[in-house]
Parts: sequence; C-alpha cells; structure tokens
Amino acid sequence: MMRINIERRLRIFAAILLPVSLLITACSEPAVEYPEPVSNAIIYEGARLIVGNGDVIENASFSVEDGLFVSVGVTAAMTSPASATRIDLSGMTVMPALIDTHVHLSTTRDALIEDLQQRVSQGIVAAQSLGSDGLGTPLEVRDEFIPSAARYLSAGRGITSPEPGRSEVPHWVTTTEEARQAVRDEVARDVDIIKIWVDDRDGQYERLSPELYAAVIDEAHQNNLQVAAHIFRLEDAKGLLEAGIDVFAHGVRDQDIDDEFVAMIQARPNVVLIPNMPYRGEPTDLGWLNSSMDVNTLSQLQAANIVRPEVQEAFGIQARNLARLSEAGMTIAMGTDGNSYWGPHIEMEDMVVSGMSPAEVIIAATKNSAELLGYDALGTVEAGKSADFIVLEANPLDNITNTRTIVDVYLRGEVVPR
Repeated sequence: MMRINIERRLRIFAAILLPVSLLITACSEPAVEYPEPVSNAIIYEGARLIVGNGDVIENASFSVEDGLFVSVGVTAAMTSPASATRIDLSGMTVMPALIDTHVHLSTTRDALIEDLQQRVSQGIVAAQSLGSDGLGTPLEVRDEFIPSAARYLSAGRGITSPEPGRSEVPHWVTTTEEARQAVRDEVARDVDIIKIWVDDRDGQYERLSPELYAAVIDEAHQNNLQVAAHIFRLEDAKGLLEAGIDVFAHGVRDQDIDDEFVAMIQARPNVVLIPNMPYRGEPTDLGWLNSSMDVNTLSQLQAANIVRPEVQEAFGIQARNLARLSEAGMTIAMGTDGNSYWGPHIEMEDMVVSGMSPAEVIIAATKNSAELLGYDALGTVEAGKSADFIVLEANPLDNITNTRTIVDVYLRGEVVPR
C-alpha cells in the first residue's frame, strides 16, 4: 500500500515538474528576432507639396514604390519602413507634372520622339495633338512605351471646310455625309478626340457651317468621342454650345464675351476651355532656357521677345474673356497650340497675367488637364497615382514663373536625365 502511494506521488510530481522544466528551458533560450522586410520605397521628406487639387501641404512627406505614390501627408504624421530610402527635399516645392492638352507635334518618328522627350525635360508628361496627324507614325508612336518621353494622345486628322493652300492633312467637308464619314474614318483609327476648325482665317475661307459641325458633333457623340473646336468668333462659340460641343480649343477672340454666353457656359458645366493665349506683346524672361536650348534658337526667341503694342489689344480681349469665364466657374485646362516644349511655362504666366491666380493655373495645368485627357493616374500627388512630379527651387504659388526653377523631373517614380 505504501509503495502504491509513493508511485502515485512520483507520477503527480513528474506531471507538475515537466511543464515547469519546459517553461524554464524556453525562457532560457534566446528570443528569435525576425528581420524587418526590406522595402524598395523611397520617402521624400520636407518639401512644400502642391497637391494639384488646390491643397497645399507644408513640410510634406510622400512615398513612392513601383512607380506609384503610396502615401502622402504631413511629415510628422507619416510612418514608413526603417529600410526605406529617404530623400530630403527641405526648402523645395513639389508639384504634379504638367499636361499640355493642345499641341501640334512633329509627324516623323524620330522627330516626334524627340518632341516628347524634350517635353519631359521641362516637366510636361503628357501632350495631346489636335488635328494635324496624318496616317502612320503619330498614332503608332502613341501606342508605344518610350522611355523618358511624355505620354501622347491624338485627334488624328481634324475636320474643316476646304482650305486650299493651308493644309491638306485635315478632312475637308462640304456635306453632312462627308462630315459624318470623316468622323467615322477617325473612329476607325482609334483617335482620342475629334477636332474641328470653325474659322474663316480672316475671310480667306468659308467657315464650317452650323449644319456641318452639328453633324460632326452628333456622329462623334454616337461613337463616345468628345469634340474640340478651334474658334475665333463669339457667334460661332454660341452656335457650337447649342450643338453640344465639349471643348473649346481657343477662347473667343473677336470681342469681349457677353452675359448670354456666360449663362450658356454655366448651363453646360462639363464644357472645357483650353485658352491658348497669344503673345501678349510684353517680353518675358527666357534665361531659364539657357541650359536646354541651343544658342541660335534661343537668340531667335530673344529677338522676338520684345514689346509689341500692335498685339496687346488682341491679348487683352482673350485675357478678359478668360478671367470672366474662370470667375464664372468654367473648367479651364492648359494648352499651347504649337510645338514649343517650353511653351507651357509661358502659357501659365500668360494665364496669371490674364487674371487667374497661380493656384488656379496650376490646377488647370495638372488636375483639369489630366481629367480632360482621361488620364486618371495623373494630375495630382495622391496615393495610387503615377509618381510623375516636379521638384522646384521656388514656390510657384508666390510667382507662377517659379515653375521654371526645375531641380528634377520624375516620370513614373524615376528621375529623368535633363
């Protein structure tokens, strides 16, 4: 009996001792430390950040990974992996890269690629050609990925009334069936927008009639395409609004707009204006182009960069019209109507001179222009969007010409050689 009790006590004691010994053993072994996963994120810290939607973040931080913005906010509130690379941008200003919604670029392959790469060097990461792209190269390049080059959209061949001696690239139409067929031809080329010209070129040609441009707009809308119109006269602008136009690729240029036109615009809040301001007749600083332009070209620009009273009146009309439409709430985008890779920086200066604030102009050249072109991934510095941004030495909200003080341009998260 005594032997049984002793064995039972030994078993009970062993049952108690085993887990205790295991616990002691576990505690005596060193804890396993698992390394933090290595991050390929890059954290940019300390800059003033112009988001592109009207917001400004002082002492901002944002992270970029795999070509996208991952997080954006105030530096003090941000957390990030310890293994992330950090870049100090204290004293700098960061803003979204620019978008030019109205250009006419080269049409041969090598020259077009050069045009697009030059634009990136000045912080322009997307451009839309409006109406002068014939068959072949332009639309082929549009569908390629080209390193260090701006994205490219095209209206293909635009549509106008006959303009002999001017250009044979656009479709010349004289009947509604020709107008509709021209749209169908461009739809077959998978263009991004339809472009029309409604202008008599100082009385040289007959303007595209309301019957013809209404047919173009209707056919385009049936094929889910917007229509952008080159205009000059207030009369034509009103007629185009009645016909359903989507984009004005110029402002009214023959006279100051009236209350009726403003009311028509306010009744069509989705219509967009690309002002394309003319030379205002006052010189601007071009010294910022010294490092990116050959001496002969810059000398030619400087020679034309003079006071010209004869063009100031024309600029004044368009400036007043732009200011009034912006104040009335019309959506304004940015475009240059040419092939000047530096042009957007001058265009933005002209828009401010016209009466828009620097903040409004930046929104026009980034967020609004991205939305017009359907580039959802561009236009603002926000999480999930493409990391296309400009680092500036000075604040363009203080002076819009500070968009020219470029330190670096980033395209899809990679700094672009300039």
